[in-house]
Amino acid sequence: MEYRTLGNTNLKVSEIAFGSEFLVERPYEDTEELIKACEANGINFIDCWMSEPDVRTHLGRAIKPNRENWIIQGHIGATWQNNQYVRTRDMDKVIPAFEDFMKRFQIETLDFGMIHYVDQLEDYENIMNGPFIEYVRQLKKQGSIAHIGLSTHNPDIGLLAAKNPEIELLMFSINPAFDMFDTMNDIEDYRREDTYDNNLSSIHPKRAELYELCEKTQTALTVMKGFAGGNLLSSETSPFEVTLTPVQCIHYALSQKGVSSIFVGVKTVQELEESLKYCTATDDEKNYIETLKKAPKHSFKGQCTYCGHCQPCKSQIDIAMVNKLFDLAKNHEKTPESIKEHYNNLKYHATDCIACGECELRCPFDVEIVDVMLDAQDLFGY
Repeated sequence: MEYRTLGNTNLKVSEIAFGSEFLVERPYEDTEELIKACEANGINFIDCWMSEPDVRTHLGRAIKPNRENWIIQGHIGATWQNNQYVRTRDMDKVIPAFEDFMKRFQIETLDFGMIHYVDQLEDYENIMNGPFIEYVRQLKKQGSIAHIGLSTHNPDIGLLAAKNPEIELLMFSINPAFDMFDTMNDIEDYRREDTYDNNLSSIHPKRAELYELCEKTQTALTVMKGFAGGNLLSSETSPFEVTLTPVQCIHYALSQKGVSSIFVGVKTVQELEESLKYCTATDDEKNYIETLKKAPKHSFKGQCTYCGHCQPCKSQIDIAMVNKLFDLAKNHEKTPESIKEHYNNLKYHATDCIACGECELRCPFDVEIVDVMLDAQDLFGY
């Protein structure tokens, strides 16, 4: 198992982490078996967003003997009402739910208090300007939580969080399918079959911008939904009509800038072992690119994914960045000043390209990079 540092926290976490959502309505023995398997294989990072009481009790009991070895993400705003999960900002419900979490986990300090599931701008603004964030700040001040985090599926919210110094960790949904899309205000939109009818392209530049910003601001970035709810693991449910392995999905997530760890949601030790194969996998086994290039429904071919395989450039151009800014700009009738400024601040520009073509030989997606440099010159003026 390899370990990465979480942003600027100095905490080192396993690249593969345990997402415990499938422990709902399972006996304690199942939880204990999975926790022991995690510990035996070097996993030291766990996320629990579920409000179901028994899940919390079972996890707390299972990790107690080795609590000092675990780093825990727990969610604030996930509550249990009338025997079901409810996301809420109602402090009369939020506070007892958090106190219940701490009691059932048998801990005095939670490593990351996660502002739970923020996908709408209005919700984010209300949280950051109301009693919710004041409560979270109070928890940190009194030592009940060590760090503040936030979970979202919306890249616009992610960008706001990555610019907010109070938020030290962002939990975001990253996989080859979701990464093709701009902002969606409802996670269910990603699950609709017709969503993918005309959108099988490359990583959306806004998402690439988010990952790069997390790296720049040292906002820890952890991954949820790396398998797209399991849909990518079967050709019958994959929007690409091709099967990706857990190893390929994990490699995709861990290859994105800023990412520290990916939470794998598993039901059994056998499923966990499939993900742990990543630790000993060969480069060929990790290679998702060739699989997607051959997919019946996919168009990564010819599309820049900002992966950086084109580097180094003889003219020292940051090719991926020029591509990304070009993609962002061309989606607007008039290039936004913020994108122009970002381009202007690059040390080397598209005009520095000498058209040697070496980058194109290295590009796994056969992007005609020299042509992109010419188009970027026309768009940005140099």
